[in-house]
Formats: sequence, structure tokens, C-alpha cells
Amino acid sequence: SFASTSPISNTIVKTISVQDEYTEVKLEEVPTAITDALKKAYPDVVLTKAYKNAKSEYKLDVTVGDKVGNLFANADGTWIKK
Repeated sequence: SFASTSPISNTIVKTISVQDEYTEVKLEEVPTAITDALKKAYPDVVLTKAYKNAKSEYKLDVTVGDKVGNLFANADGTWIKK
């Protein structure tokens, strides 16, 4: 009789899409078009952090009351659905 062990392999695949890689930017660097659109759409929102990717799309970390969320916008203040 044979005693054999089957090799067990754990493969973890981590995919990072370069186009969605955002780098944090200072809040002062967020275009006025975006901050204006933000105030218009969400008057009570507080912008806490902002990020920008290579396509000049912005990811905004926002807080409204006790709710925290993310919004995405183009440099001209157009909202992007993600």
C-alpha cells in the first residue's frame, strides 16, 4: 500500500486596477466645481478627505450627521456612479 499526501495550495489573487488607484490630495486642491456641486447637492455635507486618480476623477470621503460615505466626481463637478 502507498501513503501519499496531496499538496494543498492556497492561492490568493489580489487584483488592483490601476485606473481606480486614488492618491490622497489636500482638500484645498479639490476643484471649486466639485466643492460647489457638493454644497449644492448636499448642503449639510462635510468633506473629510479627497483622493484623485490618473484620469482626474475624484473620490470624496464625506460625512453628513453621523453617516459617512464616498462620492465620485470628475474635475468639472460631474458626479460619477461607482
